[in-house]
Amino acid sequence: MSISAPSRRMAPRGLLTSLPIRTQTRAFTSHPHRLADNDTQPPPSSRPNPFLAEYLRNNPSAPSTPAPPRQEDTLGDLPATSIFEDDRRAAQQAAAISARDASGGAKEMKHGMAGRNAQNMLRVTDPNPNARERFERKKVIQMVRKGGRLSKQEFVKKTEREHLVKSENFKTSVKKLGALARQIQGKRIDDAIAQMRFSRKKVAAEVLRQLEFARDEAVVMRGMGLGGVEVAQEAETLNASGEEVAGATETAAQTKKRDEPVEIQLKDGKRHTIENRSDIYIDQAWVGRGPYGQLPDYRARGRVFVMRTPWTSISLLLKEESTRVREYEEREAKRRRQRMEKVWVHLPDRPIQTKQQWYSW
Repeated sequence: MSISAPSRRMAPRGLLTSLPIRTQTRAFTSHPHRLADNDTQPPPSSRPNPFLAEYLRNNPSAPSTPAPPRQEDTLGDLPATSIFEDDRRAAQQAAAISARDASGGAKEMKHGMAGRNAQNMLRVTDPNPNARERFERKKVIQMVRKGGRLSKQEFVKKTEREHLVKSENFKTSVKKLGALARQIQGKRIDDAIAQMRFSRKKVAAEVLRQLEFARDEAVVMRGMGLGGVEVAQEAETLNASGEEVAGATETAAQTKKRDEPVEIQLKDGKRHTIENRSDIYIDQAWVGRGPYGQLPDYRARGRVFVMRTPWTSISLLLKEESTRVREYEEREAKRRRQRMEKVWVHLPDRPIQTKQQWYSW
């Protein structure tokens, strides 16, 4: 006998403790389909499959045996869903390719590109083939129209060297770093390094390291500041043919003339003497504003303000002194042309076209 929930609420507490608890037992009946001994039906693997039988009747050439089951994961092996499965598969492919190459069945892979598909890499190296073909066609048409002649900008890019370097962000403001940028702009790289070495500014040490890095990178990557080593080597090379000897002698004369000191006038009017045209100088130096940081500013009465600390970077454009000589010669040629245009010359004799006493236009 069981007491329902409403009766349990209405019955007093003592009655509940004094009433006996009776449990109703029920005989356990076994289920034949759950017991292996009472299961008279064949296992699912041995039962005939009507769909498979119909498929085999329609396709006599199909194999009657089913596909082998998927190989289970062994102990200590990676599962199929592991993120390292692709790497292992690539390693297996590379090993198979190397074994096949060793046996002479395939061509040798270049640059260790085992396991890579060139068609898939084209999506990254050449994402828009049509645009690339149009660009190449446009450049070929331009070359044919110009007859192989280069523009002034292209000629300067091919004959002169320059290097652009941008530094990381320094913990300083634009106002403080801009003063140092104006100080080193226009100076030779060695003079700028000397200026930063003896500067009392805190950020001058960072600018000094950036200048040394830019100088070394320009020498290694662009070959700047080498002093015409290639031309001197060509001049010293004397072959058996007379034409090459004459050419080498002419190159040596040009090198000697180029190594002579030359005095030029800069844009600001100052006189500047250039002893070696391959020396590196800072053509431009500018600063760029970076992100702002946050620092606590503890004040009176338990207040805390947030200070915005600025970060700034500096960019340097390095060129050789030969560029400064060319710019000076171009300014002088332009000044001479303007001066000649202002000089008065005698008007040429013109025949009278009409009968008036004055010229008609």
